[in-house]
Amino acid sequence: MLICSVLYAQSRKKVIATDTVPQKDDTTQLKKRQLNEVVVSASRISENILRSPVSIEKMTTADFKRSAAPSFFDALENVKGVQLITPSLGFRIINTRGFANTTNVRFTQLVDGVDNQAPHIGAPIGNALGPSDLDIESVEIIPGTASALYGLNAINGLANFITKDPFTSQGVSIQQKTGINHIGDKETSAKLFSETSFRIAKAISPKFAFKLNGTYTAGYDWIANNTTDLNATANAKLGIAAGPDNPGYDPVNGYGNESSDRKTVTLGGKQYSIARTGYAEKEVTNYDLHNVKVDVGLAYKLNDNTRVNYTFRFADLDNIYQRANRFRLSGYILQQHAVEIKNNIYQLRGYWTSENTGKSYNLRSASENIDRNYKDDNAWYSDLTKGFNAAIEKGASVSQALQQARQLADAGRYQPGTASFKNTLDKLTNINNWDIGAALRVKDDLLHAEGQVNISDAISTNFQKETGLHLLAGFDHRTYIIHPDGNYFINYVPHKEYSDIDYSKTGGFVQVAKELFNNELKLSATLRADRNDYFDLKLNPRFTAVYSPVVEQNFRVSFQSGYRFPSIFEAFSNVNSGGVKRIGGLRVVSNGIFENSYLRTSIDAFQAAVKNDFNAGIGTDAAIEKEKGLLKKNTYTYLQPEHINSFEAGYRSILFDGQLSVDADFYYNKYNNFIGQVEINVPNTTKPDSIPYYLNDKTKQGRYRAWTNSQSTVYNIGGSLGLSYKLFQMYILTGNVSYAKLQRTANEDALEDGFNTPQWIANFSFGGNRVVGNLGFNATYKWQSGFYWQSFLVNGNVASYGTIDAQVNYDFLKTGLNLKVGATNLTNKYYNSFLGGPAIGGFYYTTLTLAVK
Repeated sequence: MLICSVLYAQSRKKVIATDTVPQKDDTTQLKKRQLNEVVVSASRISENILRSPVSIEKMTTADFKRSAAPSFFDALENVKGVQLITPSLGFRIINTRGFANTTNVRFTQLVDGVDNQAPHIGAPIGNALGPSDLDIESVEIIPGTASALYGLNAINGLANFITKDPFTSQGVSIQQKTGINHIGDKETSAKLFSETSFRIAKAISPKFAFKLNGTYTAGYDWIANNTTDLNATANAKLGIAAGPDNPGYDPVNGYGNESSDRKTVTLGGKQYSIARTGYAEKEVTNYDLHNVKVDVGLAYKLNDNTRVNYTFRFADLDNIYQRANRFRLSGYILQQHAVEIKNNIYQLRGYWTSENTGKSYNLRSASENIDRNYKDDNAWYSDLTKGFNAAIEKGASVSQALQQARQLADAGRYQPGTASFKNTLDKLTNINNWDIGAALRVKDDLLHAEGQVNISDAISTNFQKETGLHLLAGFDHRTYIIHPDGNYFINYVPHKEYSDIDYSKTGGFVQVAKELFNNELKLSATLRADRNDYFDLKLNPRFTAVYSPVVEQNFRVSFQSGYRFPSIFEAFSNVNSGGVKRIGGLRVVSNGIFENSYLRTSIDAFQAAVKNDFNAGIGTDAAIEKEKGLLKKNTYTYLQPEHINSFEAGYRSILFDGQLSVDADFYYNKYNNFIGQVEINVPNTTKPDSIPYYLNDKTKQGRYRAWTNSQSTVYNIGGSLGLSYKLFQMYILTGNVSYAKLQRTANEDALEDGFNTPQWIANFSFGGNRVVGNLGFNATYKWQSGFYWQSFLVNGNVASYGTIDAQVNYDFLKTGLNLKVGATNLTNKYYNSFLGGPAIGGFYYTTLTLAVK
């Protein structure tokens, strides 16, 4: 970020420069340090955190050391207003202020100002391409809209990971983290975890410095094995309960028995919903986790004010990933090159990110097609019908006949652990068509360029002092380059199916800030404009005010607007998946589908009603005519950008000579045009009288899952309060509580994106660094309320849970060695952070960190 030459501390002339802080601070020194704490992300300039115009949270190396979390990224879970969800031990997802999911395209994650998203996903894969514990300096989180300054994905918030400068943080550091998880796990035995990291940084000369970081992680991922029946009511009218005895059984983490793998079958004069048998997740994946990441940083000072930085980042991932389906990432490669030149007046930056999904695959498609490789659907259902009839003739009950019929149809089925199963799975993971295979083969690139100028300092070094004005402007351009693979993406232009697709966006902003009334009032206004290849110009304004009657007391209010353009997956996807095509929402991709389709929810209700009528003795044709009014024509249409209007008020202060810090905020948001998916089917006829008959037969309709916009207007409110108290100059007692609520929805429709957020989240911790000699400790309790989870994989209630994390650490000062022994979820009570994901148990670890200057 651009370094502003005039800080708030200088402008008010009430704050003394920070001195070197001894091991045990007195209250005066503590207050000095807090009054000079600086953030750069809130306004893209350096400013005192107390006078930040929007809510911002900051954690430093001291906070990370004190945290009971095993890594700096895990420690973010205890930050006020932050929700972390866990699709994998290998990565976690940050969310703020609602509408969470396992691929959070509404939250931007930066490393030294560089977006570290995976391009085709449109969001980061946890910290896969981010810094290690050894190289992190601080993290700044804006838990709210940041679109006016950052555009793109920052509609719900932003995190900026700031790494250590090789000029000022030199030396060699090595860290070994050893842990154990899956203790008491009924799915597997206890497993070891290991993470080895190193950092080398050196200033070769006063002008040139470099750093090199590397991390290798190995472990055993958390297991997802939720056996709740998603098709519980399918045969309830026939007296068949949910669960394994349901012939339409569809467990949450079982695949190959979803709706596209089921048929309505007439047996003994009754119609049953029957699914293929499918496989449990643990049978079609490897939970071994192996992640490698490396980064290199070069820094050169052109002069005392100007420097050039180059960074290369590399990540190789083997772990589980989740979107609407669960995936096994294998040999998944991310690479990034970034270069910047900056001084106190201007900054120019450019970077290129490339993504290659390697040998990754879709667990659902793998399960579906293992069954179909053994026996195709028609043959399997024919054998099942024969088996049922034969069992009934021999006097079996309906329940017994259904079980015997499945056993007959599954005779010779590939069993996990056998050579035939392994060979078939290996084959499918290399077939890039989800109708017949499971491979995820995506290659794409992201190119980004941006610039920023501090106009005030460019005019004169005294301009801000003389006028009280601070002027800032910036621009950015981003292009995604998709390399179509024939399954996940294809070029929509005829005869160019495998030609590259470009998807670009250009934007810029201007910002004006003014201090009034002896610097007690600070006002700012920002206007951003963005244009996408497929959408008109969009404007994002931001207005802020900060009132500081005294330097320690600060009140803030802000209003801002934000747009989010569709990601490349939302815009251009064209995936065949088990007979259902997932398509992007741009007209060039899905032209004609929206206009001629019917909502799948209404088709499901229609088919279920027809089946129930048949079982009650009504003929099929008569039942279709009776129930056709349940069918609903699709009213959704082509994609438009998402939009938010957000109002926020807050208060931040330090009291009692710096011993107590207080931060509170309240927000009110209004969202329009949520981007989500709708399932729609197109009948293979245009004759109105024939449409209901076609929609009652799965073979006579095209099935789609299309990206579109919700027709709802959504309002949500929330707030948070954080307190931190320095006790006896060595202990720190902190607590925070966050509230988030989906207040109301106007014009409610079925597409409304899941709020997926606990109403209450609370964190409490007590500890300190070097509280007894060189010994430090921390204990943290986190609790969140239960909430409703809504996704295309599963809908339902996530139970509330509370966890205790704890650690003790000791500094061996003479050797530069630190020993940390800790645990997360100390009581080892397994919980789910969301539905469809893994059960998370206790994680017990030891970390040795050696730093040599």
